[in-house]
Amino acid sequence: MEQNCQPSGIPPEQMTMKSEFTFACHKDVECFTRCCRGIDIMLTPYDILTMRKKLGITSDQFLSTFTTPQILEKADMPVVTLKLLEDERKSCPFVEDHTGCTIYEDRPTTCRYYPLGVGALSYSDDGKDPFFFMVKEGHCMGFKEKKTWQVAEWREDQGVDLRDKVNQGWLELMVRKKSLPASMKLSEQSKQMFFMVCYNIDAFSRFVFESTFLQRYEVSQETIESIKTDEVKLLQFGFDWLKASLFHTGKDSFQLKKTA
Repeated sequence: MEQNCQPSGIPPEQMTMKSEFTFACHKDVECFTRCCRGIDIMLTPYDILTMRKKLGITSDQFLSTFTTPQILEKADMPVVTLKLLEDERKSCPFVEDHTGCTIYEDRPTTCRYYPLGVGALSYSDDGKDPFFFMVKEGHCMGFKEKKTWQVAEWREDQGVDLRDKVNQGWLELMVRKKSLPASMKLSEQSKQMFFMVCYNIDAFSRFVFESTFLQRYEVSQETIESIKTDEVKLLQFGFDWLKASLFHTGKDSFQLKKTA
């Protein structure tokens, strides 16, 4: 998956968890909040879950007010991007000039990574590091600050290591679809199901608990109680169900009841 903010120049070098860079962002930096204008931010499932909870609104309300649905071309899969304000600077709807981000504790993953871009994320057991790159925009003065980080330190400080783990199932779905021949396309119904599971947690909850879903599938009572009270576990349950339904991976975990 690629995450960036339309950089004006990206050095070609690849970075690993141990790569070092110098950067800091705070209110006294001359360019403060300038990177929050004219941006292109893809929201992850966990971004949407936490942002809509912070705002105290439903998933439907969040999606209709703050996002734009799109199709990720290389994977032919639904994604959502942050809808910008229609002002001259095309500002993020959550940024203020002097105080910064109004939802800072729940800001999107891409914002947390900045000034790093993510070329690919993998949590396989092959020991390989994810691939990162530096996003160097001409206006950014943060690179003149004296704070030095390793990529791994920055990820932990910004809380993206935990977010990436929550979103792992979503990333795996994207990668799996992207690896298939271009001729193998998902049906519109499958894309709608993917969209609901990944981006509309309230609708997916209704689908699981208010439809015939639990009458059709063998789901343990322990799992039912867990996903009923924990939205992160419900989200990850949805990722696993999509893998089984769309790509026939882990089908043993979603056996149809004999009476279904």
